[in-house]
Amino acid sequence: MKKPRYLELEGRSTGFFVLLAILLAFIATGAGAFLYMEHNGHWVTGMNNQIVWGMPHVFAVFLIVAASGALNIASISSVFNRKLYKPLAPLSAILAVALLLGGLLILVLDLGRPERLIIAMTYYNPKSIFAWNILLYNGFFAIVLVYLWMMLERRFNKYSSIAGMFAFLWRLILTTGTGSIFGFLVARSSFDSAILAPSFVVFSFAYGLAIFALIVMAAYSWTGRTLGDALVKRMRTLLGVFVAGSLYFVVVFHLTNLYFTKEHGFEKFILAGDTYFTKLFWYGEILVGGIIPLFLVFFKGCNTRRSLIVASILVILGGFAQMFVTIIGGQAYPLPIFPGKIVESTFYDGIVNLYTPSLPEILLGLGGVAVAIFVVIFAMKNLRLLPESLADEEIDPHYSPAAEAKSAA
Repeated sequence: MKKPRYLELEGRSTGFFVLLAILLAFIATGAGAFLYMEHNGHWVTGMNNQIVWGMPHVFAVFLIVAASGALNIASISSVFNRKLYKPLAPLSAILAVALLLGGLLILVLDLGRPERLIIAMTYYNPKSIFAWNILLYNGFFAIVLVYLWMMLERRFNKYSSIAGMFAFLWRLILTTGTGSIFGFLVARSSFDSAILAPSFVVFSFAYGLAIFALIVMAAYSWTGRTLGDALVKRMRTLLGVFVAGSLYFVVVFHLTNLYFTKEHGFEKFILAGDTYFTKLFWYGEILVGGIIPLFLVFFKGCNTRRSLIVASILVILGGFAQMFVTIIGGQAYPLPIFPGKIVESTFYDGIVNLYTPSLPEILLGLGGVAVAIFVVIFAMKNLRLLPESLADEEIDPHYSPAAEAKSAA
């Protein structure tokens, strides 16, 4: 296995500047959407006093969860000593930081009073999972950036495995904390479940790897660099395993709820209701985000790079549907103020609260996504993150010319 030669992106083509212009346009519209909502108040959005976490939170939580999973390639190379993934470990770390930055930016700008974040950062409530997550997010930035430094600075390469272990453990804690935000909300029957914490960890593996695979294949295709089949096959297999794991946790979550009589109302609302949440669950989360990607990944007739690209895109779309059903659907279902009793009043008691995202909310979310992609491209342009070649004979320790010829035949 040869030592890879890292190079920056040249970034001189017309396509490169067009891509940057598109990203900056999305960032500008996202900033404009924030100013519009900040000036007029949240009444101009689809949110209300029943649905207080709207589409920006769907974007934000998805990006935060995906940030943990994007670090998976670096963790596999450092913690589990898989040399095939080692050349892409720096890019994995940068992508993780960029996704977390984009997600937190959306979250902060959706607070209504973003300047009050200073209060949350200086006055901690140890019983609040939100306070704990502020520490987890800041710690993730610090640890991953140190980990990246150890990988890029030759003098400190020998410490990269230790830093990688800390980053691996911290990302598990971070995603557990993100899942616990919902799992600890006992007032909401849809959220009150300890299984949401490990579920979010597995979801992160699938989301992060899907985004990472698209970034890698796009970067190597657009720059004309060589990307071998060995790495593509490994990413395809990993993606299939993570998607299968995600489906497993979704099934366990709903089967567990069906076991408890008090949760039957919510399960009927999600699994067999007459709202768009049921359609998003079955068609978006299960079919688009789960079953079809599994078919594309494991069916031999779909063993192509194009199928991996399509599967990754579908996993991302299914992930957004999953977050929408989890976050918005959990708030839409009525609060069980008196379990076993029918509560009716003029204040929406016992009523399903539907939600329609407004354009400013969507633009703010897309702006955060654009920020994350822009940071990754900026880093690839100014740092030596991408190996000049990822050909099989250069990165695969088990590469055999004879076996390659036989496989091609």
